[in-house]
Amino acid sequence: MRDVQNQADARGIAIQHVGIRDAHLPFLIKTKDGGFQSVLARIQFTVELPEKYKGTHMSRFLEILTPWSQKPLAEPEMDAMLGDALSRLDAQAADVELAFKYFVKKQAPVSGRASLLDYDCRFVGRKRAGEPMAFTLGVDVPFTSLCPCSKEISDYGAHNQRSICRVRVRFAPGHDCILIEDLASLVEAQGSSPIYPLLKRADEKYVTEAAYDNPKFVEDILRDNVLALRKLPGIAWFSVECENFESIHNHNAYASHEETI
Repeated sequence: MRDVQNQADARGIAIQHVGIRDAHLPFLIKTKDGGFQSVLARIQFTVELPEKYKGTHMSRFLEILTPWSQKPLAEPEMDAMLGDALSRLDAQAADVELAFKYFVKKQAPVSGRASLLDYDCRFVGRKRAGEPMAFTLGVDVPFTSLCPCSKEISDYGAHNQRSICRVRVRFAPGHDCILIEDLASLVEAQGSSPIYPLLKRADEKYVTEAAYDNPKFVEDILRDNVLALRKLPGIAWFSVECENFESIHNHNAYASHEETI
């Protein structure tokens, strides 16, 4: 059959990203204890297309992804996956993003009851031919925030809300990326109190009072996260986006920061 994709194109436009989006496959994500967790990933997978080619070979993206979906995955496997794309699609650059729910066991602070908290995570890899892969880990971390102003001006109580911090980190070549569990723990420690899927009455009392004793504005949470991330060995770049889902307003409080080390 005639290979239409490989025909010449005369318009002189190289395409920076071409491939597949919103593909879904199960993946095995390596865990802190040396095992793996099965997740359902939403995938975007693209390559650069030289101006001389009419199109890329779309079927090859899933041909590349499917075998890797059956092996525990972390940075080395992402690097090899992108290497496959460069070779099989005759490309100079390739990008892949896997977005997935990842579950971490949480123990309630008083009762010790165990439950699973879900985090929205993403692995993002970019590789150019002859260069190391640039790998970015993203984790969205929920927690409780309590308003210092509300506490200060009120005769009793203070308004609080659920908040989320969306963190993206990238490490220098030769340094392993932080694990999902450790990044989530670091970020939630900067809020007024962690959240837990399962709480008994004694636990609820504990987290309510813990938040009251640790009031923070969205600016406080952002700055504390910046200071904590700067201390990570080998970190090369990070971005932090904090959002408080306000309980006494019909809008949210928001702050963000990005930094190259």
